Amino acid sequence: MKLGIVGLPNVGKSTLFNAITAAGAEVANYPFCTIEPNVGIVAVPDDRLYKLAKLYNCKKIVHATVEFVDIAGLVKGASKGEGLGNKFLSHIREVDAIVHVVRCFKDANVTHVDGAPDPIRDIEIINVELLLADLEVLSKRIERVRTQSKSGDKRILSDLNLLTRLYASMESGIPARAFKASDEERAFIDSLFLITAKKVIYCANASENKEADAPLITTVKNYVEKEGGELVVILGQTEAELAALEPEERELFMQELQIESSGLQLLISKSYSLLGLMSFLTAGEKETRAWTIPIGFRAPQAAGKIHTDFERGFIRAEVVNCDTLLECGSYTVAKERGKIRSEGKDYIVREGDVILFRFNV
Repeated sequence: MKLGIVGLPNVGKSTLFNAITAAGAEVANYPFCTIEPNVGIVAVPDDRLYKLAKLYNCKKIVHATVEFVDIAGLVKGASKGEGLGNKFLSHIREVDAIVHVVRCFKDANVTHVDGAPDPIRDIEIINVELLLADLEVLSKRIERVRTQSKSGDKRILSDLNLLTRLYASMESGIPARAFKASDEERAFIDSLFLITAKKVIYCANASENKEADAPLITTVKNYVEKEGGELVVILGQTEAELAALEPEERELFMQELQIESSGLQLLISKSYSLLGLMSFLTAGEKETRAWTIPIGFRAPQAAGKIHTDFERGFIRAEVVNCDTLLECGSYTVAKERGKIRSEGKDYIVREGDVILFRFNV
């Protein structure tokens, strides 16, 4: 999973990136300090892996991962080349979903490109620029397909009709992800790699002074609810300070500040939900591992995530819920108690399943 962190300059993108990846991206009080996208690959926090590894006396633990890309600040006119323009936009076309950071704190020491924070104005600047960039791409595609349609091919004519309807919708201010389309049409739209077709998590970046920031956060919350999107509120600077601490110190500091989940945990949880993803687990003496798959995957498809041979030669899946396995204390005891289920090709994998695949190639 690849997530792009975007927003206006100086809204806290790099600070947030540092907090969740501890990658040390430069943070500076001026626009465009991030010229090349900073990339950080982080492990998805999952305590179950450590418990399973202890159960199997396994030393190798492999987490599922998320790749975060911190992209340079976008300004008004970016779709026409202002600021870092097209360079920025090319990077964002490569991600699976967007984390749109919105500044919800006031700080005279941190400049704002438009004078003062105004969350709705800031959000709409970004959204309009992304729409304009997509419309330019779509316009070129329509011209190409219109030329091809002269052949009279029904499929090409159908594509032209869809592209024309999509363009009109987007021109009226509706992002591609909100365009009403059938499953087949949606698959075609996804193949266009439009930025506004990507799902978005809005991230309200606030300070520890929650009372002062509350009105701005509420404004963003109301906006996101109307859009039907996802919102995460993160104390960016606090998260960055937490990231610099050792695990034990971090836990104590979080308890002191009454922070239940880190920014990383919140973002990953929302991202998995937004993209329809889940994890299943494999465990043994050699390796304990989490695997990310789309919700609804059947057992052979999940097996194929490990290796194509597993899917091709799938026989059955021996499945047990992780909590049940840990409660039993060992795989042998779980089997003796009848907790291990033998599932076939139609079994839909569930979150937290520990699976042993049987196959023959």
